[in-house]
Order: sequence, then structure tokens, then C-alpha cells
Amino acid sequence: MSKQVSTLKEVALPAVTTSARMAGEERRLQILRVAMRLFAHSGFRGTTTKKIAQAAGVSEAMVFRHFATKDELYDAILDQKACDGGMGDPRVFLDDAIKRRDDRAVFETLALRMMLHHEQDTEFLRLLTHSALEGHQFSEMFWERVVTDLYEFLGGYVRERQRDGAFRNIDPVVIVRAFAGMVIHHSLNNTLWDKKRRLLDITDEQAARAFTGILLSGISEKAEARATRGRRAHQSTRRVSSRNK
Repeated sequence: MSKQVSTLKEVALPAVTTSARMAGEERRLQILRVAMRLFAHSGFRGTTTKKIAQAAGVSEAMVFRHFATKDELYDAILDQKACDGGMGDPRVFLDDAIKRRDDRAVFETLALRMMLHHEQDTEFLRLLTHSALEGHQFSEMFWERVVTDLYEFLGGYVRERQRDGAFRNIDPVVIVRAFAGMVIHHSLNNTLWDKKRRLLDITDEQAARAFTGILLSGISEKAEARATRGRRAHQSTRRVSSRNK
């Protein structure tokens, strides 16, 4: 892993265990968690292996012993987040709603899970933001392993509902982007810019319900049919009114 010169201040971290008796897997996990914390607060460019070693109370050689390359370290972070549970696998917690074709339950449950996950792991959200702003390879790794999977999964459900005649014929990628955009922007506001929620102070449950309602109002065939009938009625009223003038 190449060394980089830090341009940021050191991040104050809690004391770490430095017992020589710490088992190999414990030591690896300790180094991994310290690295994640440093990346989240100082970015990838501002975090060197030397800083990781110092914060973890180990030698730099020990860091390389557990993570021989940068890719190994970044892969380990993604694997650890998956092991920690994250928001869970949507294929599992949405299985029942998908089988029932309960569109509101599918989108509302997923939105709520995403927002709760962002709130519970603000450190990882900051880490992802740093990686994206720096154009770091971790951002691309996360995109390939997590984001594209969500698009494929949710886009697949959208296509099924379009075949059922429930959703309008809109590119599923556009629909997933609109949905994820509302949820992630809301989380970023609450986490980074408006922590006191001065602009919008609602619960995650209320936000998930509202965002789902907005989405379904735009993609539902029934909503589109109602809108079409409304436009035709309005046009008819205008024609009658024009003739009576």
C-alpha cells in the first residue's frame, strides 16, 4: 500500500487495546475498525498506513501483515459491513411484500430500512462521501458490489409490475434513481447538513411513507389513468365554457 502525505489534522480516537496476547483475528478487526474511522473523518488521501498503525497501537508492518494491499483493506471494509448486518438483504425482508405485489409495502419498507441504516452508521456514510468526492477506488467498489445490485433487484420488481399492468412504461432505472434519490438526499441532509432538522423535522417512518406516496403517484397506471381522465374533463369543461361565451 503506497504511503500518502496527510494534509488533514489527526483525528482523536478512543484508546485501543494493545495487548500482545490479542488473537490474530481480533487484531485484524481492530485495525480494520480504526481504518474505517480514520477514513470517515480524514478521507482516504489524508489517511496513511502509518496513521492507521499509530491509531491502532501496532507497527506498520502489522498492518501489512493483515492487509497486504489496498484492495485487500477496502474489500475487508465492505465484507465487514456486510457481516455487521447493514440494512439486511432486501430479497429476504421484502420477500413477502413482493409475493403479495404490495407496492407500497415494498418501497416504504425499503426506504425505512435505508434511512435507519444511514442513521445507525453515519461513519460509513461519511466514508462513502469522502471516497466519492476524492474519486477514490473504494467508491467504485461500493458501486459495483452494492449499488448496482440494488438497481438490478428493485428494477426487476418494477419490470414485473409493468408486465402486470400496474406501473407505467417508464425506464426502471429512472424509477429506481428517483426512489433512491429521495431517500439518500434525505439521509445526507439529516447526517451532514441539517443535523438539527430545521428544514424538515419528520420521523423516518413519516418520510418513508411520504416518499413512497410521491413515487407511486407518479408511476402507477391507476394514477396515470386518473390524471388522464382529469385532463380530459378539464379540456371538455374549457370547450363548453368557450362555446357559451
